[in-house]
Amino acid sequence: MKTDLPTRPLGKTGLEITRVGIGAWAMGGNMWGPQDDTESDAAIRHAIDLGINWIDTAAVYGNGHSEEVIGQTLKKLPADKRPLVFTKGGIVRDSEGKNPRRLGERNHLRGELENSLKRLGVETIDLYQMHWPSDDVALEDYWGTLLALKAEGKVRHVGLSNHNVEQLARAEAMGHVETLQPPFSMIKRQTAAEILPWCHQHGTGVICYSPMQAGLLTGTFTAERAANLTENDWRRESPEFQGDALKANLALADSLKPIAQKHGTSVSSVALAWVLAWPGLTGAIVGARSPAQVDGWIDAARLELDADDLAMIAQAIERNGAGAGPSRPA
Repeated sequence: MKTDLPTRPLGKTGLEITRVGIGAWAMGGNMWGPQDDTESDAAIRHAIDLGINWIDTAAVYGNGHSEEVIGQTLKKLPADKRPLVFTKGGIVRDSEGKNPRRLGERNHLRGELENSLKRLGVETIDLYQMHWPSDDVALEDYWGTLLALKAEGKVRHVGLSNHNVEQLARAEAMGHVETLQPPFSMIKRQTAAEILPWCHQHGTGVICYSPMQAGLLTGTFTAERAANLTENDWRRESPEFQGDALKANLALADSLKPIAQKHGTSVSSVALAWVLAWPGLTGAIVGARSPAQVDGWIDAARLELDADDLAMIAQAIERNGAGAGPSRPA
């Protein structure tokens, strides 16, 4: 699809993607509290209307339901309005989204891919990623399977998610790692230390997830809300949403408000622009459960932070003691 928003090349894939894309984990409906499929559809359509040209999901999100929702939306869109679709395989969970198993056996992955193709209603997936390192087979086995799927035309491009530098190097020796999907935010900054430089050096496109740290860096999240998360919301058990860590994280988000006011935008957009300021990062995956949520971060598609902003954020990170990792782009 055509877009008027700024784009960046996704590594060596030849794809040009907007700086932010739609994250569809919550659309699965089983790990973030209840979700209305109609709202999911509306959020996707609204993001596309605003120029977002890619969406990221996974087979495990709602045990296929996220892909089904996206597939229903794609079916109703004209060809020139269809976004790029990225998905992932290699994790199986129970019906409540618990007890994950990381499976990379060849026939299992091929079966997962076929199911994803059916749910999404497409003949080829734009980017297929291994969600996590496998528990049952070696990296060389599952990466070999993904390379074969690309050679067969089942997927256009292949990448990894949640893999470290040593694993990236092993995969690269077999065939180019076209993309990586790591966690990265002002709170979880470890990706900036080794992973981003490696990807930059090897021409691997990077789309990070959880850039607003699952809502903590939106500027609207509160300790009261953390205490009242629904039973099936995974954040209830996350250390970042508890005790001193929660206080530090919320203080960091609060310190972003003057920068947001300076640019006439939201705290969410500042948090996203910060990750996008790092060399080696192509785009950020941003969750959207409704059109209003999309409106809360769409400014990040164009927002550029200046040197003063980055210095202020680095000082706030150090002052509040939130998270770990480098605090300012080199």
